[in-house]
Amino acid sequence: MHEESQNQPVKWAKVIDHTRCIGCHACTTACKSENLVPLSVTRTYVKHVDVGVFPTVRRAHQVTRCNQCAHAPCVTACPTTAMFNRGDGIVDFDKSICIGCKACMAACPYDAIFINPEDHSAEKCNFCAHRIDVGLEPACVVVCPTQAILIGDMNDTESYVSQIINREAVAVRRPEKETLPKLFYKGAHQATLDPLAARRPDGGLFMWSEQQCNSGTVVSGNPNYNNSSAAALLSYDVAHAIPWDWKVSLYTWTKGIASGVYLVAALLVLFGFLNVNNSIWLWATPIVSGVFLAITGGLLIWDLEHPERFYLIFTRPQWRSWLVKGAFIIAGYTLVLALHFFASWFGSRTFQTWLMVAGIPLSIMTAVYTAYLFAQAKARDMWQNPLLPPHLLVQALLLGSAVLLPLAMYLELNSTRSVSIILPLTWLFASASLIHVLMIWGEVSLTHPTAHARLAIWEMVRGRYKSDFWMGTVLSLVGGLIPWLALLGVLSPTMGVAGAPLALIGLMLFENAYVQAGQSVPLA
Repeated sequence: MHEESQNQPVKWAKVIDHTRCIGCHACTTACKSENLVPLSVTRTYVKHVDVGVFPTVRRAHQVTRCNQCAHAPCVTACPTTAMFNRGDGIVDFDKSICIGCKACMAACPYDAIFINPEDHSAEKCNFCAHRIDVGLEPACVVVCPTQAILIGDMNDTESYVSQIINREAVAVRRPEKETLPKLFYKGAHQATLDPLAARRPDGGLFMWSEQQCNSGTVVSGNPNYNNSSAAALLSYDVAHAIPWDWKVSLYTWTKGIASGVYLVAALLVLFGFLNVNNSIWLWATPIVSGVFLAITGGLLIWDLEHPERFYLIFTRPQWRSWLVKGAFIIAGYTLVLALHFFASWFGSRTFQTWLMVAGIPLSIMTAVYTAYLFAQAKARDMWQNPLLPPHLLVQALLLGSAVLLPLAMYLELNSTRSVSIILPLTWLFASASLIHVLMIWGEVSLTHPTAHARLAIWEMVRGRYKSDFWMGTVLSLVGGLIPWLALLGVLSPTMGVAGAPLALIGLMLFENAYVQAGQSVPLA
């Protein structure tokens, strides 16, 4: 048995024995010293939870850090292989090729990754790989006064770590994520392992500090929700930054317009409602779509911590990442719009028609690929929704028709010839608005399978993002109701266009609430 284990490659694992841990934070300070971790961020820290009711109370600890997953979501999500899995099981990082997209942070189910405020690159516990490579133990192992942190080879049956893992009761965090963590907890209390089990103290008053949970940060627990029957109060924790801010929320909206305008116009041409010589098809479609696609690209690059390294997505792509796939989809769609514009300039109507063979699929993929990018963020349960791709497609149709409808109305009022697409555009706008509102209703009213998803919905509907959600939903509803009233003859046909700006603003607010609420649930 021992000979067989010696033939297998080394797989480093870590056991944290909470029957020995005294919560002294020596591992935190040693890690900061060894790896030059700046203030305000940590590679490892110790969370404290007080379990019980006075006078029968005890303090439970949990040492929190990277789980060195065998199926690491951060590695899959990273567009440039800056996060990578070494052959010995250690998940390491290369700061020289990190673009700071924060996809790894969104993907990690354990909130173990942060952006270093000094060099603006993604960072986390890497098992002190530089020490391992020269035969030394990680700094936290060396400094622990009670030998609560142990490392060893999982494939060596003689190693102490392997024996603990295979013979004793150990636990891992969030096993349902199927990441196969190689960080095992012995004797840890469930109130510390589950970030929703302990109640957050009122007013953000922690043991040694105050931690206000604002729109840009997340702290374990929730003052209005906990899923433990035991009395558990969070007494010390470290706040985590939400990876993707308003720029990503706005990008989903501008991308919806960029894809929807071309898609709606192309479908109108395809079904004979729009003439290929109409100025909407010739000029408005490529210009409007191109402008909003340029804004989308600008927002994406602006959101990077290293915008000057954006080109690495194309020069060293990691093809499992949907950031890479999305970048190439947008690049292809940009080429179609550019060719469409030049074809209009040179009068090649046949070429424009043939361009739809590539343009329609690329516009659809541009609209929906974000759903797969969000789904790759395995940490965010609310985004693991199989109806998100069709919902984004409906949003693109809604945004595209909402932008084209006022333009078509203007051209009709200033032309002797009828544009003839007012009615089909109104029908499409009204229908897409109705479907969008119904899909929102389904999202918030149906029971979600996990506590994380339910809490994210709570944050969107009743919590920090309720203002954007309700205002956005109401504006979308009213904006979609106006064209229905025009179609039914209650309002004049020209009044149907009045719902377009309301729907555009409403969808922008909803997108912000949806994107931010999905990231608002504590993971550590």
